[in-house]
Amino acid sequence: MKTTEDPRVVLRSPRYVLGEVEMDHSEIKGFAAFVDDRRMVPDAAMWGWGTVRRTELDTATLAVRAGRQTLDAAGVAPDGIDALVLCSNTFPGDVGEHGDLIATVLRGLGLSDVPVTGITLNRCASLLTGLQTAATMVAAGRHRTVLVITTDAVPDESARLADFALFSDGAAACLISQEVDGAPESYEWVADAHAQDPASMLQGTEISADLAKAANQRLFAGTGIRVEEIDGLLHNNTFLPIVMMKEVQAGFLPSQLDTSNITRVGHCFAADPLINLADRQSAGGVRPDGLYLLASSVSGLRMCVLLRAV
Repeated sequence: MKTTEDPRVVLRSPRYVLGEVEMDHSEIKGFAAFVDDRRMVPDAAMWGWGTVRRTELDTATLAVRAGRQTLDAAGVAPDGIDALVLCSNTFPGDVGEHGDLIATVLRGLGLSDVPVTGITLNRCASLLTGLQTAATMVAAGRHRTVLVITTDAVPDESARLADFALFSDGAAACLISQEVDGAPESYEWVADAHAQDPASMLQGTEISADLAKAANQRLFAGTGIRVEEIDGLLHNNTFLPIVMMKEVQAGFLPSQLDTSNITRVGHCFAADPLINLADRQSAGGVRPDGLYLLASSVSGLRMCVLLRAV
């Protein structure tokens, strides 16, 4: 339980970078066969098929670019960062390469002797896991300012197609810190919650609206906030019918969803909620004191973070 002495935790300056090559969905290798094999109605508007982004860069370079944007936007020098939380769906398979990845990111950001925590395994919910980890560090007083980055790219073009989404390469970053008076683009950390069912984590298991409901119950029971008070749900950019069905079943109104990035960006692994928050912010769609829910659902797991715009 928080006390009056606990530092107020905020999320600051969300930024992202996307793969430098933009492709129409029809240009993805094997797309036509993918649609035929699954007997999908070839209706781009219905599914939210649009463009995806491909990179020729490695994930370390993407991470550095996103991290630099966040530092610049926040006006924070590298020596103002106390820790780094680095998230990815796929870290290098060879343990020997892990040090190379960390060193490249630290060097590229001008960071030196800061602790690094790697977050994976929770798949496209790994960023929200990383944000919760960073918030715990700050709330406990262990660190004042933590840089959180998630970075991913498909290993080969065949992996860009999935039954639930079209994947884009990219990275996203933000700061999790103690409150800084007058800092722009700040969001108070109101609460976070998760719901998990190990039995439904197996491959091929569908995303569960029941887990989203359970996470909502935990989240809102602890805050006294009602689901209808949420100004915006910042969700994963999976296929449009999946997002609409699952989130409405979980209790959200269609008006609380912003699905435009499904077509514009595609599914950028764990980065989607932060990408969607950054875009809403840049479009002037964030109101002071507004409530914004970052949420990610994968098979067997729902993670969510509730923020209030400062």
